[in-house]
Amino acid sequence: MQDKVVYFRQRRTITGAATMKKTNWWAAGVWVAAAMSGASYAEDTAVQHLAEAIRIETVSQQDRGSIDYAAFTQFNEFLRSTYPLVFEQLQIEVIADYSLVMTLPGSDQSLKPVLIDSHYDVVPIEPGTENEWTHPPFDGVIADGYLWGRGAIDDKSSVIATMEGLTALLQQGFQPQRTLIFSLAHDEEIGGSEGAANVAQHLSDNHIELEFMVGEGGLVVTDNPMLPNKAMAMIALAEKTYVTLTLKASGDGGHSSMPVKNNAVVNLARAVTTLHENPFEPQLVSPMTDMLDVLGEEVGGIQGWMMKNQWLSAPILESIMSDDPATNPQVRSTTAVTMFDAGIKENVISQKAEAKVNFRLLPGYTPEQLLKDVTAMINDPSITIESEAWKKSPPVADINAHGYDKVKTSIEQVLPEAVVAPGMLTATTDSPHYVDVAPNIYRFHPFTLPMSDTKSIHGTNERISIESIKTSVKLSMSLIEAVSKP
Repeated sequence: MQDKVVYFRQRRTITGAATMKKTNWWAAGVWVAAAMSGASYAEDTAVQHLAEAIRIETVSQQDRGSIDYAAFTQFNEFLRSTYPLVFEQLQIEVIADYSLVMTLPGSDQSLKPVLIDSHYDVVPIEPGTENEWTHPPFDGVIADGYLWGRGAIDDKSSVIATMEGLTALLQQGFQPQRTLIFSLAHDEEIGGSEGAANVAQHLSDNHIELEFMVGEGGLVVTDNPMLPNKAMAMIALAEKTYVTLTLKASGDGGHSSMPVKNNAVVNLARAVTTLHENPFEPQLVSPMTDMLDVLGEEVGGIQGWMMKNQWLSAPILESIMSDDPATNPQVRSTTAVTMFDAGIKENVISQKAEAKVNFRLLPGYTPEQLLKDVTAMINDPSITIESEAWKKSPPVADINAHGYDKVKTSIEQVLPEAVVAPGMLTATTDSPHYVDVAPNIYRFHPFTLPMSDTKSIHGTNERISIESIKTSVKLSMSLIEAVSKP
């Protein structure tokens, strides 16, 4: 069967046989073996396929000119050769050269489609930390019950789980009632301005309004201090707004043997120290209030009572949660001084200094208000404050809409012992690009992590357990089936 590939950047259509480039010794046998063994085979092959995906270095560099796009082309060829049934039965569209939109038409065209989103680009390895990895970050090593490598969690695991789950369902003759759209973006780690932004524009141009969207964000966490004895499956209803402010200072220069009072470095250091030492006040807002309501039922006792009666206990809960590094970002708009640039030589007093401060804002706290508050806090007219463009944050998704129930049910069918709760993502994703086409955006990663492993996301020794990879296929299949129904 031929597939139709549309390149929207060039606005041209290419029709031809799908290219099946074999990237490893087992890829050629995937389709035959999977057809015989079904979903259980998908769980087993998912581990090897994710390892292969990690070995393709689809690294997003902040400087787009230094990105090796040949790796992105190789990754798309890997997907085509590994998942031929998906590329044969779905409508495949290529957006901005490297992002994919895959559509499986539903039998009931009166139903609005649902989008399931993930991304395959990864962040770079911080120079100088390569030797701190237990296994090389792009070798995709399977050892000690884990698969190690950059992208094992964020977000190639979601890509592979989706493709494995979708393939297994297609082998069973799966036909959704609702049209399903799957997007695989290529530049989420650097803002999604070419990938997700153009995917969303493509949907809008074609007058496609989604019923809801499921993106990356939430996950199943074990050893959560808020629920230590049970796995907690978090469906993130919101994500914090990402804003970076640039602070600039000017001062008198000269030779270091003749110090000056108006020192740009000192003035800027004073400004960023003020921001660092004066964090925003903690505040319980939705969806954290919703999460505490759910957890209160599970925890019980005085702690559970406090979670469920926030009208009385909110100040105590805010104090407790803001003192814990793990929960502090859930109740506070955070401030992080991340970059400081000044000076050209040790014996020259710099006349200019610049710093970048990154903020993650709670729902309801706007970037415009942040600018006013930071200006007042620094209270120094010699410091100029500039802001880069920020993405429009999606509103908090409706916990009472049927989209939330669909995701919740799909998790409970696979992990009946897990407590499903709403939550908030403290990082940022591609979801803001979809504000105008998706009335509700739910965020859920189909895998399980112990709380201690979440720190490896974007860090050293990123890894995912073999068991989690296998479970992720079951979760993806359950999710796809659930959202495909009215």
